[in-house]
Amino acid sequence: MQMLTKFESKSNRVKGVAFHPKRPWILASLHNGCIQLWDYRMGTLLERFEEHDGPVRGIAFHPTQPLFVSGGDDYKIKVWNYKSRRCLFTLNGHLDYVRTVFFHHELPWIISASDDQTIRIWNWQSRACIAILTGHNHYVMCAQFHPKTDLIVSASMDQTVRVWDISGLRKKSQAPTSMTMDDMGRPGGPGSDMFGITDVMVKYVLEGHDHGVNWASFHPTLPLIISAGDDRQVKLWRMNDTKAWEVDSCRGHYNNVSSAIFHPRQDLILSDSEDKTIRVWDLTKRTAVATFRRDHDRFWVLTSHPELNLFAAGHDSGLIVFKLERERPAFQVHNNELYYTKHSILHIHDFPSTADQEVMSVRKLGSQFVAPRTLSYNPAERAVLLTSPYEGGTYELYRLPKSLGGTLQEPSDESMKGVGHAALFIARNRFAVFDKTNQMIQIRDLSNKETKSFKTPGQVTDIFYAGPGTLLMSTATSVLLFDIQQRRVTAELAVSNVKYVSWSNDMSMLALLAKHTITIVTKELKQISQIHETIRIKSATWDEQGVLIYCTLNHIKYALSQGDNGIIRTLDQPIYLTRIKGKKLYALDRDGKVREIVIDPTEYRFKLALLKKQYEEVLQIIRTSNLVGQSIIAYLQKKGYPEIALHFVRDDKTRFELALECGNLDVALETAKVMNKPDNWNKLGAEALRHGNYRIVELAYQRTKKMDKLSFLYLLQGNETNLRKMLEIAQLQKDPLMRFQNAVYLGDVKERIRLLQDVGQLGLAYMTAKTHGLEEEAQALLAAAGKTTDEVELPTVEDRLPAAPKPVTEQLEDPNWPLLTVSKSFFEGAFTKQQAQGGGAPTFSFDDQIDNIEEAGGAWDDDDLGFNPKNDDDLLASTYDRNNDDEDDNDVNEGGGWDDDDDIKAELDAEMGQAAAKEAAEYSFPGEGVSESVIWTQNSKVAADHIAAGSFETAMQLLHQDKGIVQFEPLKSHFMAIYQASRVSLEGVASNPSLTYGLRRSPETSTVRNAVPVAAYDFKSIITTQLQMAYRLFTSGKLGAAAQQFKQLLHSVLFTVTTNDEDANELVLLVDICREYLLGLAMEQERRTTTTEDPKRGLELAAYFAHCQLQTPHMQLALRQATKQAFRCKNFKTASQFATRLLELAPPRAVAEEARKIQAVCDRTMVDELSFEYDQYNPFDVCAATFEPIYRGSPKTACCYCKASYKPSYEGKICTICEVAKIGKN
Repeated sequence: MQMLTKFESKSNRVKGVAFHPKRPWILASLHNGCIQLWDYRMGTLLERFEEHDGPVRGIAFHPTQPLFVSGGDDYKIKVWNYKSRRCLFTLNGHLDYVRTVFFHHELPWIISASDDQTIRIWNWQSRACIAILTGHNHYVMCAQFHPKTDLIVSASMDQTVRVWDISGLRKKSQAPTSMTMDDMGRPGGPGSDMFGITDVMVKYVLEGHDHGVNWASFHPTLPLIISAGDDRQVKLWRMNDTKAWEVDSCRGHYNNVSSAIFHPRQDLILSDSEDKTIRVWDLTKRTAVATFRRDHDRFWVLTSHPELNLFAAGHDSGLIVFKLERERPAFQVHNNELYYTKHSILHIHDFPSTADQEVMSVRKLGSQFVAPRTLSYNPAERAVLLTSPYEGGTYELYRLPKSLGGTLQEPSDESMKGVGHAALFIARNRFAVFDKTNQMIQIRDLSNKETKSFKTPGQVTDIFYAGPGTLLMSTATSVLLFDIQQRRVTAELAVSNVKYVSWSNDMSMLALLAKHTITIVTKELKQISQIHETIRIKSATWDEQGVLIYCTLNHIKYALSQGDNGIIRTLDQPIYLTRIKGKKLYALDRDGKVREIVIDPTEYRFKLALLKKQYEEVLQIIRTSNLVGQSIIAYLQKKGYPEIALHFVRDDKTRFELALECGNLDVALETAKVMNKPDNWNKLGAEALRHGNYRIVELAYQRTKKMDKLSFLYLLQGNETNLRKMLEIAQLQKDPLMRFQNAVYLGDVKERIRLLQDVGQLGLAYMTAKTHGLEEEAQALLAAAGKTTDEVELPTVEDRLPAAPKPVTEQLEDPNWPLLTVSKSFFEGAFTKQQAQGGGAPTFSFDDQIDNIEEAGGAWDDDDLGFNPKNDDDLLASTYDRNNDDEDDNDVNEGGGWDDDDDIKAELDAEMGQAAAKEAAEYSFPGEGVSESVIWTQNSKVAADHIAAGSFETAMQLLHQDKGIVQFEPLKSHFMAIYQASRVSLEGVASNPSLTYGLRRSPETSTVRNAVPVAAYDFKSIITTQLQMAYRLFTSGKLGAAAQQFKQLLHSVLFTVTTNDEDANELVLLVDICREYLLGLAMEQERRTTTTEDPKRGLELAAYFAHCQLQTPHMQLALRQATKQAFRCKNFKTASQFATRLLELAPPRAVAEEARKIQAVCDRTMVDELSFEYDQYNPFDVCAATFEPIYRGSPKTACCYCKASYKPSYEGKICTICEVAKIGKN
């Protein structure tokens, strides 16, 4: 028997424990007054409850309600609701410590035992004490309800165990009924009160303990009581209707026994004691079966799970959740039959007929309390090998009877037994036995005679079947494929701690199952993929298509061979998978029952079909099943099938993004209209422009009011009418820039002259008129300026002025000329055809299996471009004109040409009307405004915002005040970059200055009053890009570049703006990281230049470098350098210390082997030849200027910004790490 630990916590002394009846939770009441709620399956602390004043000794969950009760040394009983996470009420009444509290299994009662020598029963619904049980004359240490009858058992320090009858109290608490004469005469009836008889009476007083009794509890089904006391004994009592008596005592503890309980499923007793042991006793023989010992912790409490085979014990430093035997049944599947053991009986289960047949008894294998571990079946000889972990491992060979039925046979041939950790068949008449103790493999025949034996090729932990004549061997770090005939390892794979294996049906693939990983390999042990799980993996099986179905403690999952995995369904309790056939999954539960579970394999079959490019099956699954969920959509996007994902999505935002990704502009337009957000219209316009769909581009520009882009689009199309209207809008809006632009596009020189005249640029207007030969307008402008022709000197240019560009065609009948070839995938074509046929299911054929559809030629090109084969000359006549009648409801394809574009007319008319209304309104001169840069400095106290505003001086003042920055020269590039990144400049008309606009941080929500500049340095970008680049440079050994990158990072932090406390804290952590790396790099560069001249100094610097706080891989590099440096200097003791630290970090195999070799050499002579300044046991900081240690307690100073340590003599100087801040107090 062994203790299998499932969970262990570290805390203050645990005085009470309680399992939740359904969920994987356990409550622990601690001696420091805290109550902890743990998830023992996940190993996480869920909640803490701290309202008791002093130790909490009693704790219990309610069987059905979301409640638990606690009792403590503050004399109080508290009832809590774990859903609302608060105490509901407190029950007061006890006058001393409360020892235990329990709920009744049916009634709304709580029982409590106290040091005030009483037991109280409370109604937690009415919150009243309904009975006080007196009779004990010392502390009452424990009191519990019987799980089925109206009895209570209590244990006291008065050396007695008492059994109480509470049937009278139950009757009194129930609704009144008609009374009979028999009821009137019974104790506790209405007439009994006159004689002083209470509702609860003592039924038995059990005397036999020599000292106080700490615990007493009932057997769940038998009339037995177990008690534990300070006399170091566990006593067993039996009772009937009239009396109770002592049966026997279990002796073996050598200190006070804290508690004792019955095993709920087997004839066992469990007890724990202050002698630091948990002991297991045989109930029938009262002899010790097993002892489990802790080195330093006394045990105080013990409990069992109400439904599962789990126990929990509280000790001085926490609690432990454990079980006493493996619940995984031994089984093997052969064809349509399952061979398994249940309750020491071998069963055969037929999958098709679900018939289950008991074959023979195997109870003599090992111990009755230890279930068989493995089963191996030989179909040729109808023989079964069973192994048991009892006493280090035993096995027995059974031959199945020819006729099944009748009485069960019980083999008794001792010659078929043997010692071995594992045994399995490797051929028709041979089986292998693994002796783990001696690391031997024995090959035996069916008479159990050894034919050959050999040593294992390494420290093997287990063996598994790998086909005839071969074995799969598991070691702590790898898996070996061993050929028995040649006695050599044919393949090896580095996979640690493999516990089980599962072969595919055709033996081509193998799943190696560890505690938290599954490694899928070929039969030659070549790794295909690996899957990691946070929950323990229990079992696995393969389906007919080569998909691995596996289960964890609470899920059934699938895994494809290349690594894709997902959840099939959840589980209430763990199961062990045996076989899958279609949608039926067969498994064994922990009670040894065969369960048939119906699963939905659609998801993994869909992914498998995509993986194998079986597109017909993919379409069939789409049409016949209901695949939904974010996971399947994300999977399709990841694998490059957005057109299929689009078929499933209903969310507008996701549909829009997917439609853009696969080039489906119709769906994108439809969703953009529904959402109607500028960002979506911008994205749609850009994608439509890339495709050449100018109608959608025009609509997107109209919706986003991008007049400049709209004008340029009309220029490209030769749409002079709309360009004229755009010019009119510019005139009404008094926008000279847009007006001039449209005039240039139209080639309207007179309009340009009028514009220049309106804005006061008479000189430019005159030059324009003269250049284009408009003499009358030129003379009028001269007269208006008061000048003559002689006073104006113009340059003479012989070249002719180029004419304004004109489009090739005045106006296309259909402006959509798709320059981008968008080839429809197999699925898009299928979906489109299905919609065209009214949702029917046409048959598709895709025999060519073309991986890249864009490579297909021939008719594909014609279909994609919309050419008419009958009229190849007219390349500009698109399908738009031919199909216009069928698309009247499409906003993009409305109308026959540009002249009938109602959308733009409505927009232009609206703009004209608004502009005219503004012009007619009374005009008032605007007042002088405040520059946005000034507003930025007023709204923010962040240095980066002041830099963006151009106020460098105030920014320097802020940096000096906050961080002690005194040297600003290294920060000049950052100042300039932030200033430039915070504004955009729009080039104006010739001879006019550029227009500058500030970029705001949150343009959607900010106003002029609360505006702040855009953040130039993004925290996430610094972490994900710059820091990782610095790490990579460090790893590759480019020390100078790495130091430069870390210094750049350190400077960037000064100007990084954060929005929450979490990011701000991470920025502080980033400064610490940069400081440690810069200090380490500086020491390492110094070491490389001084090692040859001064080995002692080189060793010191290597030792100091190994004490910098680096990432684990980088710490391995530093420790490796220090180990080698110490070894070269023959400082073997120091080298051994560094090697030990290096090995603790689990380095790669080659590095670890090198460290072990150095350590082995050093351990022979643990002396240091060189004496150098280094004491690893005395904490120290390294002076960043002298690279000398400053031990704890010695005076030191630090940099104001990066906190690098220095000797006091360096105070007031510039820090050598950050190079910008001063050393000392700011």
